[in-house]
Amino acid sequence: MKRNKSSISTKQVYSELIHKSIAAALMIGLGDYVLLKIGNPLGPFMFAFGLLCVCVMGANLFTGKCGFLIEDKIKPLHLLVILLVNLLAGYLFGLLFSVADVSIIAAAQEKATSWHFDWSFFIRSILCGVIMYLAVAIYRKGSKLGILFGVPLFILCGFQHCIANIITLGVAQTFSWTIIPCILGNFIGSLAVWWLC
Repeated sequence: MKRNKSSISTKQVYSELIHKSIAAALMIGLGDYVLLKIGNPLGPFMFAFGLLCVCVMGANLFTGKCGFLIEDKIKPLHLLVILLVNLLAGYLFGLLFSVADVSIIAAAQEKATSWHFDWSFFIRSILCGVIMYLAVAIYRKGSKLGILFGVPLFILCGFQHCIANIITLGVAQTFSWTIIPCILGNFIGSLAVWWLC
């Protein structure tokens, strides 16, 4: 009997984890959609809607969680599930957006082809992680200003966000292994600023 209860509880935990991770991918996807649609200077500010929704609705976004891995005692396996679901759902949402609006495909392809395996890309991924941690940390302290300023900041600076990037790749209907250093950079940047603070 205890085994069944434990099994059900585990299923519920992972079901909620997956649902909230899909929701986060959709929310960030909407932000990426509008960014590809209208570009600078307004797009980066509109993108902030995505992270704001993630925080307000309590969705599971890898880049919003990884910096709190130790502080919130998040299980590494749970964080891995969040990442994998964010990536898969994000790519699928990107494909869906490309079908819904072919006008954004060219912008996504142009952006994707600009990503390269180099130190510049990796450092910009780390810096994005720093901003993501700070934006969420400020939100947790009761202010939305970290999100409203932080998101446009990382976009306008050309910093790299792994979930936004996978969505862009979906829209572009392609794939790039630069997603790996982007994930690592986001993770390192988030934990580094947590440690410093």
